[in-house]
Amino acid sequence: MKGYQLTFFTQQDRQHNQQPLGEWLLRSAMKLGIGGATLTVAAEGFGRDRKLHAAHFFELADQPVEVTMAVSEQQAERMFEHLEQEGVKVFYVKTPIEFGMTGEI
Repeated sequence: MKGYQLTFFTQQDRQHNQQPLGEWLLRSAMKLGIGGATLTVAAEGFGRDRKLHAAHFFELADQPVEVTMAVSEQQAERMFEHLEQEGVKVFYVKTPIEFGMTGEI
């Protein structure tokens, strides 16, 4: 199947509707019927502000978070419409891909 890999980048302390934004993105993907998504936490990273974001021993709030999903063109459109309706501003990467399950060709 042809589609897109959507990857959203945020931090542990960013919230939407009283939940961490990464978890909210994961649950939104589920609600929109997307086949799967993965939330990954990173040790450190930096964004356009050039500020280093990292997980520290006593403070994990600034820890980078990434949510990745493989979607069809229609699912990508629905996800971006949902983000627009909810007023969510988050950095993303949208990459054309081919995806499927082995053994089902």
